[in-house]
Amino acid sequence: MAVASGSNASAEAPSGGPASTGRTLGQEASSLLRRFLTLREGSIIIVTIVTTVYFMVNANGFATSANFKTLLPYFAPIAILAAGEVFVMVNGEIDLSIGAVYLITPFLFYKLASNGVPLVPAVIISLLGAALAGFVNGFFIAVVGISSFVATFGMLFTLEGLTLVISHGAPVQTPGTSSVHVTNFAQVFGGGTYSELIWALAIVAALQVVLTFSRWGVYTIAVGGNRLGAAEAGVRVRLVLIRNFILCATCAGLVGILETVRTVTATPDPSGSNEILFQGIAAAVIGGTLLRGGSGTVVGALIGALFLGVLHDGLIIKGVSADYLDLYLGLAIILVMSINVFVQRVRTGSGIA
Repeated sequence: MAVASGSNASAEAPSGGPASTGRTLGQEASSLLRRFLTLREGSIIIVTIVTTVYFMVNANGFATSANFKTLLPYFAPIAILAAGEVFVMVNGEIDLSIGAVYLITPFLFYKLASNGVPLVPAVIISLLGAALAGFVNGFFIAVVGISSFVATFGMLFTLEGLTLVISHGAPVQTPGTSSVHVTNFAQVFGGGTYSELIWALAIVAALQVVLTFSRWGVYTIAVGGNRLGAAEAGVRVRLVLIRNFILCATCAGLVGILETVRTVTATPDPSGSNEILFQGIAAAVIGGTLLRGGSGTVVGALIGALFLGVLHDGLIIKGVSADYLDLYLGLAIILVMSINVFVQRVRTGSGIA
């Protein structure tokens, strides 16, 4: 009987080993999948992939290099705007003036270049002007104590009105784009096929590193999570707020110059700037940045901008009427945000920070 028992035990052991290994591998795979889906960027990555595959299958001409080049001018500028907005939103604030900064900066560039300032110095001075607008926003919010919604909303109208005044409501040709062949300046600052994409990837990578690994980023998250606690810990809260509004406005000014160089013309159109404002904010929120502050991701903003670009481009290729375009975009944003809320609840419940 002892031998029989031993043989049974030895017979059961091999069958138990693989089964146990199989369960372990399955659990590891499930754990990895769960961790991915509960990343801040996880849900929007999945949604973007599904949306892209859908249009590749159902929209003729979507998966072509020519269409990819068409997509870039829509996706890359929004990514840069959203990257700057993330730093403000992580602080629990919002900047509604980025559309107006985007609008006025090219006209500052035009005025400088038209009066003999070399192109690159003119760009730098124009971006300093954009940064000044961000400083004013930050001052009124951090020092005076005005709500960021009110302060930046007022700045939005102020800069849009100032743009119409200095431009006399007329479009102008962007300096450095008059040659038949694209100049080196234009190649770098938006005129090249991939220049805006390169700018977007470089800025997103740099700002993600700053937000994740630098003292600037740590202070930004601390101020957004608990402003009073951060101040008691020695963080200069006002400086952090002002600095992030300057960064956000500078990104908006850069996008304005890149876009006007690409299109060759600067047009004083407040409606167009307001549209790109909301797209930038939407990309940041869709990408996983919380409106209440304390948490955000620049890479997520990039993916959010890509999702908006893919969705917009795909709907146009499918021949969706312009009357329905905003309707579908709005429904898609609500759907994606609902998924983000669900994932956030899962993250909170699972204890993932």
